[in-house]
Amino acid sequence: MARAEEFVTTRRTPSSASGPESTGSGAGKENGASRWTGRLVVAGLVLAALNLRPAISGLGPLLEEVQHGLGMNGTVAGLLTSVPPLCFAVFGSQAPRLARRWGATAVVLAGMATVAVGLAARSLANGTVLFLVASAVALAGIAVTNVLMPVVVKHWFPDRIGSMTGLYSMSLSLGTAGAAAVTVPMTEALGGSWRVGLAAWALVGVLATVSWALVFRAERRDGGRERTGNGARAGRTYGSGRTGPGDRTEPAALRITRSPTAWALGVFFGMQASAAYITMGWLPQILRDAGVAASTAGLMLAVTMGMGVPLAFVLPRVAARMSHQGPLVVALGVCGLSGYAGLWFAPSGGAWAWVLLLGVSNCAFPLVLTMIGMRSRSSAGVVKLSAFAQSTGYLLAIPGPLLVGALQQHTGGWHASLALMTGLMLAQIAVGVVAGRDRCVEDGR
Repeated sequence: MARAEEFVTTRRTPSSASGPESTGSGAGKENGASRWTGRLVVAGLVLAALNLRPAISGLGPLLEEVQHGLGMNGTVAGLLTSVPPLCFAVFGSQAPRLARRWGATAVVLAGMATVAVGLAARSLANGTVLFLVASAVALAGIAVTNVLMPVVVKHWFPDRIGSMTGLYSMSLSLGTAGAAAVTVPMTEALGGSWRVGLAAWALVGVLATVSWALVFRAERRDGGRERTGNGARAGRTYGSGRTGPGDRTEPAALRITRSPTAWALGVFFGMQASAAYITMGWLPQILRDAGVAASTAGLMLAVTMGMGVPLAFVLPRVAARMSHQGPLVVALGVCGLSGYAGLWFAPSGGAWAWVLLLGVSNCAFPLVLTMIGMRSRSSAGVVKLSAFAQSTGYLLAIPGPLLVGALQQHTGGWHASLALMTGLMLAQIAVGVVAGRDRCVEDGR
């Protein structure tokens, strides 16, 4: 990711929040406008986060209907479940460059509009190719927005980064689980057409687009000037690479590709992402083929995804207190292996237990993000490591869902696919233990 470290700045000194503009009668008006704009940004963050996963988790419960409606075979359906990580790797890497050129708010606004258009277009597609293209359009908007959300939080809420990131993460998990749970009942209530069921999620994109249009308008009205936590102006243009007196960017002399720890984190990220997208794309169909009703299968996927809401708050705190995160990697991996074994031997009889175990296993995502933050000493190093690990990981995650679909089509069952998933989970455990060692990438280790 090009020059991603430009978005990382140190905390401002108190003097940067003082000056003539922070006093006087005009300050009250400015603070009032800032508070109103801040409320718009909060609403925009929530709506954007709610909109970042329904394109994926809302498709799984209706995948069988989509396959039949478009004449899509299992291999192509597997390709469809591999598109999200591909788009996240390709389009997400362009987000910092776009933000430097146009500003982060403008790019997020365009991203939300793109999501809405893509979701609406794929519901109208009359063939597999058009459906894939429209899905890629929606996922491109998701990719750039996903990368820029932390930038938005840092810009508007520099003194509340933790709480606002928590709100954003919780909304993202809620959107993931909610789409999985309500897509089938909503589709049935709207007449039973999978096209209507998928198109309905475009409305969330429209709401997010409207909210970010209001934020963009308010930002242009305020001159695009960054504000610190107490409403005072700072000398930095939002989303650009230019910094003012109160900012400094840490030097970046780190060659991340020479670090074994960076590569271990990248592979670990890829293995957990592969497991997550296989679960989102194929778990409902595995359960349906075992005799579980479509609506129940969607609800079970929602439970699996919803496990990330409470655990995402707890797991990073536990991991941060440990010098070696290997035991957590193993514990989450064992939960995943147990879930796969359950789907092999008793897919319907113990389905609720298996989806709970897979939900715990999927919490490797907040764990790997925490590990990324702990494997570097500097903010610029963390950004470089994060960009490398995520781009590498998402590329590695592409084949998994595709192979699962191909194996199911050629064997007529799920045992071969579950064997592949088990192998990937064993690899995740092995490389995660290596990545969890107490190392820093600055040391070349």
